[in-house]
Amino acid sequence: MTGPTTARPADSARRPGGLVVTGGLAATAVVAVALNAAVAALAHAAGVSDDFEPLHLSDYALLTVVGVLAGAGGWALVRARSAHPARVLRTWIPVILLITFVPDILLGTSDEPGTSWGGVIALMVMHLIVAAVAVPAFRLLLPLPGRRP
Repeated sequence: MTGPTTARPADSARRPGGLVVTGGLAATAVVAVALNAAVAALAHAAGVSDDFEPLHLSDYALLTVVGVLAGAGGWALVRARSAHPARVLRTWIPVILLITFVPDILLGTSDEPGTSWGGVIALMVMHLIVAAVAVPAFRLLLPLPGRRP
């Protein structure tokens, strides 16, 4: 005797569960922080002052995690609400990335202790790294409808 069956969406078998997504986002943040640590070390080795606080681990690690989580939230929102999420993301990811450079550029024009354009460029590279690590992770963890991860 067979019981009632519950219909499942056709692509639900390839969607990771909540624990996998959470672990995947944590791993994404760890990888991005590690790569950003390498950028900070290279920037300091190239002469960026240790007084430049945005290149302290406590500053960029927190902002890297926030960036990964905010990106995942935005990705999930677009994925859930847009009729054409791939097109929206293809347009908005570069725009948002460029917008994140604005505070760095403003910092470069300030007289904050230890600030240099070398440090500012390192921060901008960190933004690129977070995007380069996060976007492929989001494609796997939060696949877009009708697309294979």
